[in-house]
Amino acid sequence: MVAGLVSGIVGTGATIILLPVLAIVFGPKAAIPIMAIVALMSNFAKITSWWREIDWRATAAYAAGGIPGAALGARTMLSLPPRVVDIALGAFFLIMIPGRRWLASRQYKVGLPLLAIGGLFIGFLTGIVVSTGPITVPLFSAYGLVKGGFIATEAASSLAMYISKAITFRSFGALPTDIVLQGLITGSSVMAGTYLAKLVVERLAVTTFQRLLEVVMLISGISLIVAALR
Repeated sequence: MVAGLVSGIVGTGATIILLPVLAIVFGPKAAIPIMAIVALMSNFAKITSWWREIDWRATAAYAAGGIPGAALGARTMLSLPPRVVDIALGAFFLIMIPGRRWLASRQYKVGLPLLAIGGLFIGFLTGIVVSTGPITVPLFSAYGLVKGGFIATEAASSLAMYISKAITFRSFGALPTDIVLQGLITGSSVMAGTYLAKLVVERLAVTTFQRLLEVVMLISGISLIVAALR
């Protein structure tokens, strides 16, 4: 529920909180496919919470690249150690904290074609590693989305990628019935926290929301680098 609450407020961050718990309870090998099920349910909760705020053109553009990218990445993940990717992602998150402010200060806007290209790149990385949520923060922010619109559109776009990732896992035998059930149980609690988060987001100022996003990127970057170097 805590993971769902945090993710529902800033649009990402559930994996950072939940993955260590899943690894301890179910083992590290099972944690990634379980998290894929949880991510599906979490994004569904965000979509239904902010349905009217979704930018469907942005969702379609992002998903057009994200769906094939996630399928290819998930297949690659099953045979590729993700340590180097984790370090690169962690460094990217840290760089994008000042980078997001730099883009905002110059009022740089991302259009639909760049969303599609970004979706392909992020989709591939999402298939390889457990979480790339913070990467979408500067991308959708540069498109001009904030608060409910950002949360819902990012969730709708990511949902397509996670479906692609889950289908790929299933086709290669990485999602047996017990893993699916564990994911459904965990995901139900995450969804409850996500629905509660809407009450918080509606009261947040835009500047506060953006600062919370930066905190998530900072924690994400440090966590990935530390975990990869162990």
